[in-house]
Amino acid sequence: MARGPLFGLPIDCTLGDDCYIQHFVDSDPSPERRDFRCGLTTYEGHKGTDFALPSLRAMELGVNVIAAAPGTVIGLRDGVPDQIYSAENADQVEGIECGNGVVIRHGDGWTTQYCHLEQDSVSVIKGQRVAMGAVLGRVGLSGKTQFPHVHLTLRKDNEVVDPFAPAAESCGAPETEKTLWLEAPDYEPGGVITAGFATKVPEYADIKAGTAAERDIDVTAPALVLWGFGHMAQEGDVFSLRLMGPDGEITQNSQPLTRNRALFFRAAGKKRTQDEWPAGTYTGIVELFRGGQMIDTRQVVQRIE
Repeated sequence: MARGPLFGLPIDCTLGDDCYIQHFVDSDPSPERRDFRCGLTTYEGHKGTDFALPSLRAMELGVNVIAAAPGTVIGLRDGVPDQIYSAENADQVEGIECGNGVVIRHGDGWTTQYCHLEQDSVSVIKGQRVAMGAVLGRVGLSGKTQFPHVHLTLRKDNEVVDPFAPAAESCGAPETEKTLWLEAPDYEPGGVITAGFATKVPEYADIKAGTAAERDIDVTAPALVLWGFGHMAQEGDVFSLRLMGPDGEITQNSQPLTRNRALFFRAAGKKRTQDEWPAGTYTGIVELFRGGQMIDTRQVVQRIE
């Protein structure tokens, strides 16, 4: 395959900080699913790379979708509502699973497609020339999706190309193979999206909404709870939560997951048994282990007075 243009990220964020990669291209031509490293961070028939936001609140604050390379806009759609895909609304997105989106032609048969943009956010017109980094719209929840993200599909002569392994015919390409990224993102086979403190076990809906973290917790709180939100866990992975206070460890919980989970959360905590919690700094450490090896971790700190 001829070398294509080099591409930047299609989203204005910092990977590992305020966004993450949820899915890679499915590199397995069989009915099985495998990403370019032969891992399971994809799903059957997935044709792009999903750059996701940690919560609905992050989407509401506004994150730009940007052109990954210079080119000409050759297609777009807007006006599709933002909603979490379900069986109840499936008929509304049939045939427009990409939701609101943009297609850019880069020359020599190369195109990029950007899906699931926020309703009424598309800011380019057909025929417009755009530079790398030009704003195309905002990350949304339109089309067939259950979490806010931008789906990027790269094609050469209408054939899907994985920018992480452009020459590979199946998974397992050498790590030394050249990618089509200007700066290739690190490969993460799952991880910790975010974590926080609360005074009770939060609802999953609040985790996904981005409203679960309690900022003002005082020494009279009835309980202290550490929660962690993760992605692409596999059966047997261990999700560990450790809560530390001024006087040492308060609680620790490590539970193996019983099945594969695209998105999940766990919580661990302790009820107050004394008059007050000791005032000071509390630290939460959330870790995801696979095969005995830690693949991701996140630390959060809370001051309690």
